[in-house]
Amino acid sequence: MSDEANPRNEPAESGETHAPGKVDPNQAVDRAAEAAKQTAHKNVPDFEDIPIPADTANLRLGPNLHDGLLALLPLVGVWRGQGQAAHPGESEHTFGQQIVIAHDGENRLRYESRTWRMDDDGQPMSTPDRRETGFWRINDKDEIELIISHSDGMVEIMYGKPMTERAWELESASTMVTATGPAALGPGKRLYGLMPNNDLGWVDERLIDGEMVPWLSAQLHRVVG
Repeated sequence: MSDEANPRNEPAESGETHAPGKVDPNQAVDRAAEAAKQTAHKNVPDFEDIPIPADTANLRLGPNLHDGLLALLPLVGVWRGQGQAAHPGESEHTFGQQIVIAHDGENRLRYESRTWRMDDDGQPMSTPDRRETGFWRINDKDEIELIISHSDGMVEIMYGKPMTERAWELESASTMVTATGPAALGPGKRLYGLMPNNDLGWVDERLIDGEMVPWLSAQLHRVVG
């Protein structure tokens, strides 16, 4: 029925009582329930259901590694182990960590770090700790870019170069802290390296009160790749 035929937008003869252009709440609930029949049993996707290559942390599987990433090749994998944290304003504590460094065939590496608290006996607690996500990139001159978003309210860009074929050093070039982020945490320096036993070791130092001090470090063994 047009507005001319019904200038006051009166309810239609069908018994519809909601305002024109608005969704009937009952219909919205019914539609959501119908959609849930297809989605309620699913969780975070692994990208197998979209028409692009899935990320892989195993160089033997999935798309070929982009030629531009050869200087970062040893980092690709899933790494898991333990580390030590000395957060500003907090006591030192042990954490468990998993790092995923994966690729999709393009000239970038996806980076994701998840950590969890450990108790005094070295047993994992069901308490999620800090998270980081971002990307590694490297140019033709072997200049590395690492872009990281931190879960505690900080976004950071780090630059660096390979020190050897098994070690990489980066320094903060730009650090932005949110209003609720770690205001006392200054720019940092990170060193990643493969140890003689092929574990991945890494350390992060930060400028705190005018001095570079250890902040995070860990030793991780390869579980994928």
